[in-house]
Amino acid sequence: MKVILNADVPGLGSIGDMVNVKDGYARNYLIPNGKALPATSRSVKQLDHQKQRIEAKRKREKEAAQQLARKIEQTQVRITAKVGEGERLYGSITPAMIAEALLAQGVEIDKRKVQTEPIRSTGVFTVPIKVHQEVTAEVKVWVVPEEAITIE
Repeated sequence: MKVILNADVPGLGSIGDMVNVKDGYARNYLIPNGKALPATSRSVKQLDHQKQRIEAKRKREKEAAQQLARKIEQTQVRITAKVGEGERLYGSITPAMIAEALLAQGVEIDKRKVQTEPIRSTGVFTVPIKVHQEVTAEVKVWVVPEEAITIE
């Protein structure tokens, strides 16, 4: 019997797959538990329509993520911190601080998307930001000591 999966079934397939299973397995387990639908012509057409909608949505999300990535890569972040001996920071620059600095420059990003370990020294760092599943941007982070700030 051909069925269309409504949920991921280990060893069988993932959502939206059309698979061939034994009649008893489909009637007694998959269909009653809501994990599959019988593959009728109507449900196949419905599946194709849903796949097209989902694919269009994913494409729009990826394009938006690419635009955000371009904006992030054009941005440079300057963070000041207290410094001890040997250009070592008191504390560290965390992903949350980098996200706040980006927000101050008009780029809103979730701190969990900043893919870096805490920065513990001064200098220029290239920090990757995972904007989308397939899109990663890099932002330059300048960590400068507080004493080096000049008023312009």
